[in-house]
Amino acid sequence: MNKIYNPERKDWEAVLKRPTQEVDQIEGIVNQIFKEIKTNGDEVIKKYTQQFDGVALENNKVTELELEEGINLVSEELKNAILQAKSNIEVFHKAQRTSKIEVETTEGVACWQEKRPIQKVGLYIPGGTAPLFSTILMLAVPAAIAGCKEVVLCTPPNKEGKINPAILYTASLCGVTQIFKVGGIQAIAGMTFGTETLPKVYKIFGPGNQYVTVAKQIATKFGVAIDMPAGPSELLVMADDSANAAFVASDLLSQAEHGVDSQVILVSTSKQLIESVEKEVETQIEVLPRKEIAIQAIANSKLIFVEEEQTAIDLINEYGPEHYILCVENEAFFLENTFNAGSVFIGNYTPESAGDYASGTNHTLPTNGYAKQYSGVNLDSFMKSMTFQKISDKGIQAIGRTIEVMAEAEGLLAHKNAVTLRLKSLKNN
Repeated sequence: MNKIYNPERKDWEAVLKRPTQEVDQIEGIVNQIFKEIKTNGDEVIKKYTQQFDGVALENNKVTELELEEGINLVSEELKNAILQAKSNIEVFHKAQRTSKIEVETTEGVACWQEKRPIQKVGLYIPGGTAPLFSTILMLAVPAAIAGCKEVVLCTPPNKEGKINPAILYTASLCGVTQIFKVGGIQAIAGMTFGTETLPKVYKIFGPGNQYVTVAKQIATKFGVAIDMPAGPSELLVMADDSANAAFVASDLLSQAEHGVDSQVILVSTSKQLIESVEKEVETQIEVLPRKEIAIQAIANSKLIFVEEEQTAIDLINEYGPEHYILCVENEAFFLENTFNAGSVFIGNYTPESAGDYASGTNHTLPTNGYAKQYSGVNLDSFMKSMTFQKISDKGIQAIGRTIEVMAEAEGLLAHKNAVTLRLKSLKNN
């Protein structure tokens, strides 16, 4: 791993650079596929499924028979684990419900706000080297709680044209309405425009590789909302001598095994801990089934030593990590001063894996520094806040002149007239 000692602030941008391609390197490919799918729909999706996933499909929609067969292949132990995780995620997300907010701003002027579900949502679930059925829980559970009517799921097929049974089981369990064997850019484009079989949706959710991330951003140009820019996974651990080096190393590796473009960072005020963690990483990585992937990700990763806690927190906020583990004695200082992070894991016995699967919080989080301005997925992500107002005759009389004066000052006389007519009618009655 790359060890860096007391980096100067002027060098932080270079030190904290993510191992991702520039958008303009990917955008051309994405735009071309979007253009083709907008024009020729399913035919183009089939072409790119064969090109990128190595399988020719006659039908990209999962049938009831395929769903049933897949569910039967999932072990009872895994089903029980998924059920427990689902229960915890439901508890946490149901607690996020808010009631109607109603207020009378002036006598006779009633204003209120209510939340309504987004009717059609699309979920993108990565398949590739790891079938992320856990992401279905993170997206479909809050979609169900919100009351979304149509929940469309896209995920890439394997070389046999099949979808991992755990994905099928979890989708069925969580109320997904349609499942499609479509991955990558073509899935995002298909849900953006709609095709002969794949429905158009109003908002797209889910993580993916750099191509999927850029595709989601381009989808917004065509009137489709997205949850956030969520690309390759990342983790930053802040630890001092109170941390367990073996635990820290295991957390770094748990993110490194996601993909070769993942990044993990350790920031510490202890040189001894950095040395111990480095040794633990070297030992633990040897027994990982996804060792080759983890090795490449670790090559992009950093062990950063800083002298002062204030310097450490400044650096962490500058990075804005997706996942942020905090194992320090001065816990309160770091929590009070952390402003940029997707999800925070506190203490030696809170692995990031808990949030990925079963603690209840959502693991669909902003990456690539977007934690500075984006939240992770939550119940409100699947809802819209709508405002309402009802004004009585007394109410329009109370605020009518204010509206007239302001409208006239802006030169919008039709706005003024809409009020003037009402005030005159009341005066004549």
